[in-house]
Amino acid sequence: MKKLLLILIFFISQAFYSQSDCVTAIPICGDSDISYTPSGIGSILEVLNQHGGCLSVNETFTVWYTFSVSTSGTLAFTIVPNVQTDDYDFAVYGPTNGGCAALQEPGTNIFLQPLRCNYSGTGGDTGLDLTLNPPAVFPVNPPGQTSSMNADKWSPYINAVAGETYYLVINNHRKSINGFSMKWTGTASLSSAFNDPTLTPNPFVTPGIPAADPTEPSTVMVCGLPTQFNFLTLSAGIINGNSNNFQVTYHDKINDVLTGQNPITTTTVNATTIYYYRIVYHDPSNPDNPMNGCFINGKFKFVNASITANNVTLLSCNNNGAGSAKYDLTTANVFGGAGAVIKYYPTLDDLNAGTNEITSPTNYISPETTVYAKVTSVFGCTATATIRLQFHPTVVLKDAQMENCYIPDNVSSSTFDLTHADIGVPNPLPAGNVLKYYKTMNDALSQSNPIAIPDAYLSTSTIVYARVNNAQQCFAIAKITLTVLPPVKSTVLKDKVICAEATTTLDAGPGFDGYEWSTGETTQVINNVGIGTYWVKLKTGKCITPQEVHVRPSLQPVISNLEISNNTIKVTATGGVPPYQFSIDGVNWQESNSFTGLPRGENTVYVKDSFNCTPVQVTVTVPNLINAITPNGDNVNDVIDYSALAYKKNLVFIVYDRYGNKLHEANKIRNFTWDGTAFGKKIATGTYWYTISWNENDKNNTETKYSGWVLVKNKE
Repeated sequence: MKKLLLILIFFISQAFYSQSDCVTAIPICGDSDISYTPSGIGSILEVLNQHGGCLSVNETFTVWYTFSVSTSGTLAFTIVPNVQTDDYDFAVYGPTNGGCAALQEPGTNIFLQPLRCNYSGTGGDTGLDLTLNPPAVFPVNPPGQTSSMNADKWSPYINAVAGETYYLVINNHRKSINGFSMKWTGTASLSSAFNDPTLTPNPFVTPGIPAADPTEPSTVMVCGLPTQFNFLTLSAGIINGNSNNFQVTYHDKINDVLTGQNPITTTTVNATTIYYYRIVYHDPSNPDNPMNGCFINGKFKFVNASITANNVTLLSCNNNGAGSAKYDLTTANVFGGAGAVIKYYPTLDDLNAGTNEITSPTNYISPETTVYAKVTSVFGCTATATIRLQFHPTVVLKDAQMENCYIPDNVSSSTFDLTHADIGVPNPLPAGNVLKYYKTMNDALSQSNPIAIPDAYLSTSTIVYARVNNAQQCFAIAKITLTVLPPVKSTVLKDKVICAEATTTLDAGPGFDGYEWSTGETTQVINNVGIGTYWVKLKTGKCITPQEVHVRPSLQPVISNLEISNNTIKVTATGGVPPYQFSIDGVNWQESNSFTGLPRGENTVYVKDSFNCTPVQVTVTVPNLINAITPNGDNVNDVIDYSALAYKKNLVFIVYDRYGNKLHEANKIRNFTWDGTAFGKKIATGTYWYTISWNENDKNNTETKYSGWVLVKNKE
């Protein structure tokens, strides 16, 4: 398994010597990236040129490392100067489990023979070479002699065994500040708690945002610089759930990272200093654990991630004069960055206290006011903005009324031109405005089922609605009251009944705006109107109502029956309009329908009704009275003879006995006579009743009935 150890050496003016001694050697872990700037020989003058040591008698700039092997195998490395003219020498001591003391002469600082030791006297790469096989037996050289393990710049690789610990000292002979890199090769691997899946099931996480160049520090975003910062708040994120035996410290100098000294916790940070984190492993249950002291480190810097929010004005529609509008607060561009969390509050106090958050910002119903937005960026930085809620220019409408005349064949309806309703909008509408009409308020609100032909809308008296949307889709709704003006007829003008020969006056009554008669007259009253049908057009406002009126002739009474008894006539009248008046001379009138003392022969009866029109008349015959017959064959009073009335229509002559039994009917065949017989036999002497009925020869065929009695004397 190959490992790469990158050692960057920087020049730092402050002298620091601790890691220049064996006893303070820097542990090298399997996946460590270590930087250190040696600037001297350390606190102890260590003798490295005895017992086969190949390094100079005097240390120059030295740094000590220690490492343990976790997997057996071949172990080699290459030290590559960043500037090839720099001269780096090295020595490897071990393996040992006794620390530095086991590598020295007892009680001295003189080191025993190293396992590998190289110096070249010239610059360039140096190290352990996998192509140089180590000897079977490690030679022991006399003091002052060079080990046969050396081969100019290169020495053979090491057959390392798991659990072995080695010490490596690197000396910069020329004291340069250019640094070097160190590449490990071979099949062996170094012990490291950072590669143990039991201890590190999760990757360690560098705080902040990694740089595109891995050699550059990551960036930790803070809300303003300079600022106080507690570094310990980063630790949990860096450890990322791994073993509690890993501890993190923070430093602002690279040497402190390597030694773990001078940790910082809370301090004022800025945007220029590079800060370091150091993850070190210590097993409290096993102080001799070779992985103890292993550490990795990384670097980061702070970047000002403070944000500002934009104050915004949102416009929405105060629809239909509601006094409030619907706002989508999320459309207010209070922050242009990505990933921020924005919360909205009705007051600044609520924002500061985190109370009464507006939980439905996409559907916020409000009058004109100011609300507040708190913007929290992905880095936890906050900013506050005001959002002014205002109304778009209001659509102003007014309710309207429309009146229109009825349709003649449908008096409850009319046709309205809704486009002429005065709802307060200019004509033509401003660009972007839309006007539509609806039957119900719900339809107007939902903009469904608009009236298809608003300029010819057939309707009864009702209410419809006009909706105007402006260019911003704000709207208002006006109510249009439609009134169908019904026909207004004269209550004065009535049909009349007059005598056929008369005329009358027609009066349409006052209160109309105009009159137009079928006679051509335009006055309220027209005169000398005879029998007939007339019409008048009555104007009320803009509406005209035609009204028909009839002047009819009165119905003449009819003399329906005449009863004659001796010289008395009783007149029965029907039809016309009672009460009737009766006369026999057409001059003198009476209410009684009976006339007495009339002469025999032709008489004229007159009747008129309450209209007092020309009377109707009937000529009636009062027959000569025959009160006795003596049917004895002497040709004197032998028969009753009413043949003189034969010219009458339907003339019938019937004789009855005292019991009402019909004895004889004298008709045209019997020449309207009776000889005192019944059924071919003479009747007994006595008084008998008889009736004579006929129809007068007038247009009404007036029924006339004459009744009387006769004494029949038959000789026995």
